[in-house]
Amino acid sequence: MIVKMRVKVDAWIRLRFLYSLFLPKPTSLSSSSSHSLQRTLTNLKACLFTTTVTATSPASQDVESALASADLKDSAIAGLFRGCGCTDSQIMKIFVRQPSLLKSEVEILQSKLNILRGLGLTGSDIVKIIHCRPRFLASRINHSLDERVDFLQQFFGSREMLLKAIVRNPSLLNYSLYDKLKSCIALYESMGIARQDLIYLLMSRPTLISRTSLDNEKMEYIRRTGLSKDSKMYKYVLTLIAVSRMETIREKMGNLEKYGFSTDEIMNLISRSPLVLTLSIDKVQRNMTFIIGTMKLPASVVLDYPFLLFLNLETVLRPRVLLAEKIRAMGLLQQIKGCTVLRVLRMSEPRFLKKFVTCHTNDVAKSLMEFYQETKGIRRLAESSKRVVYKGFPF
Repeated sequence: MIVKMRVKVDAWIRLRFLYSLFLPKPTSLSSSSSHSLQRTLTNLKACLFTTTVTATSPASQDVESALASADLKDSAIAGLFRGCGCTDSQIMKIFVRQPSLLKSEVEILQSKLNILRGLGLTGSDIVKIIHCRPRFLASRINHSLDERVDFLQQFFGSREMLLKAIVRNPSLLNYSLYDKLKSCIALYESMGIARQDLIYLLMSRPTLISRTSLDNEKMEYIRRTGLSKDSKMYKYVLTLIAVSRMETIREKMGNLEKYGFSTDEIMNLISRSPLVLTLSIDKVQRNMTFIIGTMKLPASVVLDYPFLLFLNLETVLRPRVLLAEKIRAMGLLQQIKGCTVLRVLRMSEPRFLKKFVTCHTNDVAKSLMEFYQETKGIRRLAESSKRVVYKGFPF
């Protein structure tokens, strides 16, 4: 009930805002434009209040369809984006993502777009930037821009790499040169991260600069992994711990300790598989429950085979384990048992089906495939209505 009310409130706020975008001045409202405006507003109201908002049918798609009926051909703002090489469909995506751009000052917006084009960014790049940072064009990007761009180009080594980095993280053009950019880069270099490795990390984790913080407690966690600065995993462990909140780290450590793991065992696991820190507590608990309860394996198996924590329970782990039991119950020659189960879980889908399903006679293969598809179709109770709660960064 609360979620539905929130959807209604969000829809009403967006409707009122779009009213203000399309509402012309009373003195310039002709009879024909009045009818066109009324149709547009009616469509907006209908799509916002009669469409069920779900993960597969977001409200943004409804607003896009309503905006499509509006006459934006003569819009000066749309003309600026066309001048940057954006197509009509791309312009529509920009306005859906950030409708307030329709009320921007033409001169100010044009100056910002000229800056982006001067850097070498294309229309497609601008669309990606706005999709990533909707309010990017509302910020000041011309303050100390030349000095910031010169430093970043020197850091990334080429203008091409710089543009890729900007598209991945447009905030690079907003960060303070001394308080953010230089201080963060100097911190990682002092921790033993080479320049090329740091470039790769910035490209793979765009918010690395804004989220990095290292204190004594985090440094102690890094030390307890036992990794040297020459280790291949060192840079991943360092950055993951640096961008994580201490509260998040403690919660995930405590969750693993519930299964009888000591702190040293957990840190050793992280040193070999750093991405364990990116897994939610819920996912770890569900996978561990299945591994211990259904597969009858000891909890310590994940210390040797960390990939078990990463597997999707609904589409890989449970269906393949249940199919193995089905094959064993049918007494077929090609069985999955013992250590073979762990190897089977790491197989690609085509290889798995070829080796354990389609290798049998047509009738048997059809029966196994139907059972396998049915087990993959099982979902968590009320999963479709589950409210996703984003807690902390970046997990």
